[in-house]
Formats: sequence, structure tokens, C-alpha cells
Amino acid sequence: MKIKLWAFSFLVLTFACTDGAKNKSQTKKPLNIILLIGDGMGLSQVSSAYYFKEGKVNFSRFSKIGLINTSAAVQKITDSAASATAYSCGERTFKKMIGMSVDTVAMQNITDTLSALNYQTGVVVTSAVTDATPAAFYGHVPSRYQYEELASQLAVSSIDFVSGGGLENFTQREDGTNQLEVMKENGFVVDTVSLNRFDCDPEKKYAFFLSYENMPKMPEGRGDYLPQATQMAMDYLSKSNDGFFLMVEGSQIDWAGHRNNAEHLITEVIDFDNTVGKALDFAEKDGNTLVIVTADHETSGFALAGDQYEDIRFATTQHTAAMVPVFSYGPGSEILTGTFENQEMRSKILQAIVDHR
Repeated sequence: MKIKLWAFSFLVLTFACTDGAKNKSQTKKPLNIILLIGDGMGLSQVSSAYYFKEGKVNFSRFSKIGLINTSAAVQKITDSAASATAYSCGERTFKKMIGMSVDTVAMQNITDTLSALNYQTGVVVTSAVTDATPAAFYGHVPSRYQYEELASQLAVSSIDFVSGGGLENFTQREDGTNQLEVMKENGFVVDTVSLNRFDCDPEKKYAFFLSYENMPKMPEGRGDYLPQATQMAMDYLSKSNDGFFLMVEGSQIDWAGHRNNAEHLITEVIDFDNTVGKALDFAEKDGNTLVIVTADHETSGFALAGDQYEDIRFATTQHTAAMVPVFSYGPGSEILTGTFENQEMRSKILQAIVDHR
């Protein structure tokens, strides 16, 4: 499969030039990147945490804030596939496409770029791991609905840690194969029961598929899965001395917006904010981690109205063209302020890594 390598080549050449200008004792440890995506989370969704969460809101811990235009290649209103592809691959594409350009050429996603530089990589979600947003960080298909093909691609990918739902796409397949066995052959320890390996071996890879389809909704008792899985991923990935990249998605904020379900939406935002808190705690202690929190697009035109914010309204059951906020903390956060386009996220992350060296 042909993959565009220009950004990777630039990064490697820049690293080489940088290393030539410094001696080994002056080189810093590689910068860790934690990218948290609240699917469908616009500014009003973020605001809901301030009115409904008991206790401190972790969004308040950021001082670097910007706005992102989320459009797809030709459509003003994007979907998760095109937007996550823009973040991961650095180029806008058509809606429903994963990791491919508008001319159906596979593009190198950021996890493969960084894996080639010995970074550890991980994906943690509350959807199926083959859903659009996580898939854009390892997959290449013309349609986001090619779940079984995406499962096959994940099984042989460079990802080191993955957690979410979607077991059916690995075991109940039209081709009759069991992709969990393929994952084991590719070095994964696979668990379909629980997050019960709190001291992961850094020499192994880990995959947790904790539901047949998607993870449960927060109102249905999902509990602290997302903060816990994120903490576990950070603890595992940080055992490497070569840096790590972790993408975490609060997937179901979007689903609640599509259904105009306020209770589901608000509880998902609060769960996501708790997860953001875990990432910030890690970054503050580590001192060598860039935390980025944003969304792929806004869903539903969610609004808090009325004198006491009790009149919650939805403008639509679909996505909107509203810009989304981006919050950042740590080394390189200053280049993520202001207003920019979604396809710039990849280059900004790579530039932060280069500048850090």
C-alpha cells in the first residue's frame, strides 16, 4: 500500500540535524504526547461540566486555549472519520474515509510515524476500537464501516496498547478468522474480561476488548473505565525511555448528542473531564508530557439555556460546523493556541517534538 511519507521524512531529517548540533549528553528525553478527543464535544458541552459536575472541573487547569476549524476536504460539516484522519495524517479527506487522501491513497498516520522513532503508542476509547476516531490512528480504508478490515489492520499494526469494545470484529467475522490469534502472534497479550494487568510488561503489547460491541454508556454503569484505562496506558507506555503517544477518546459524547439525550451527554462529559484530570496529573508529575484536549467536531448544537441552565436544548441530531476548543498543557503547548485548521494538528505535534529536542 502506497503511503505518503513527506512529514515523516521531514521529522527524521530534522531530528538528524538537531542531533548533529548537540552532543548526546545534552539531548532531552523524547516528549510524550497525550491527545484526548471528546467526540462531538463543543464549547457548550465543555460548559456543562461546570454546571453539573460536583467538584473541580479539570478543564480549568489549562491556560493555553485555542479554536479548531473541523471541516472535511469539501464538506463544511465533517464526520469523525475525516476529522480524525486530518488530526492523524495531516491532510483533509472526504467524510467516511479513514487514513486515506481524497484520491484514495493511504497516508501515514501519526502512530506509525512515531513508532518508527521508537515511540510507544496507544489508543483508549469508549467505543469499539474499530470505530472511526480510533481507526484513523492505525487504519487505512475508503469506508469507516469496514470494521473487519480495520480489525485485521489493528492486529498487525505498530500500536502497543489498545483498550475499548468491538470484540465481534475480531472473532465473529465473515472470513472465519480469529484476529485475536493474529494479535497474539504479533506480540499482544489479549484480555477480553477486565483491566486486570496493572503491571504490564514493557516487553509485551496489550489489547483489552471489554465488550462485544461498544462499551456501556455512563448511565448504564460503565463506571471509571475510561480514567482507569487511561491511567493504565500511561503507566505502561511511560516505562519506555523513548517517549510515547496516547490517543484517548470520550466516544459517547457524540452518541448522546445524536440522540439529544442530555443525561447521557452530561455524564459522558464529566467522565471525560475526570480522564483529562488523570492525564494532567501525570503530565504535571512527569514534566515532559504535552497534553492536548480537543474534539473532532461538535454534535447536536447543544445549548444550556434558561435562568438556571435547566432548559437544555438541541438544535439538531446531526453534526454542526461549529469550531471546537483545544486545550493544551506542557512543553509545546504555546503552538496550539489561536485559531487553526484540523489538519494542522499533526504538524503541530511533530513540531512540538522537534522543538523539545
